[in-house]
Amino acid sequence: MSRETETTMFWWPARVLHWLMAAMILAMLFVGAGLVASVSQRHAWLLALHKPLGIAILLLALLRLALRLWRRPPPLPHELGPALRLAAHASHWLLYALMLAMPLIGWAMLSAGGYPVELGAGLRLPPIAPFDPSWFAALRWLHRSLAYALFALVLAHLGAALYHGLIRRDGVLRSMTWRQRAPVATQDAPD
Repeated sequence: MSRETETTMFWWPARVLHWLMAAMILAMLFVGAGLVASVSQRHAWLLALHKPLGIAILLLALLRLALRLWRRPPPLPHELGPALRLAAHASHWLLYALMLAMPLIGWAMLSAGGYPVELGAGLRLPPIAPFDPSWFAALRWLHRSLAYALFALVLAHLGAALYHGLIRRDGVLRSMTWRQRAPVATQDAPD
């Protein structure tokens, strides 16, 4: 890989994790919506899918955050004003916060409700919160509220990606795909 590509493209492990996690988070949002909308036999199946998927997202988010801190992302185009740069940075750090908080809050919620977090194949996670029905109710509300916030943020992220890829055509979207980004004057960028 050329030095120019290195400075205009996200590192390939970051790109792989980005797209893998995007698919997992979208799946999780639909599974979560199915959980609150279903009281049928599907509920148990969706819950059995929701728990390990949430823990997988937590682990991959930790890995992704470590990679981001280890290897800086490519800078944003210089033409973006300070407000757009701030919005990009803030939204990306908020995405990281939600990718970490959502699974931890879900795990704590189940622990407070006395429900095991089973990942399949006999693997069960220890509780991370004491049994307390009032904590269960509060954490359940928080988990649901943050899910709506995550959904809104994912939509905003998708909108921003399309804005960069289809309207500005400034290479920001390409930097997260497998097509080399055209060199541009730059400033710091988020992951």
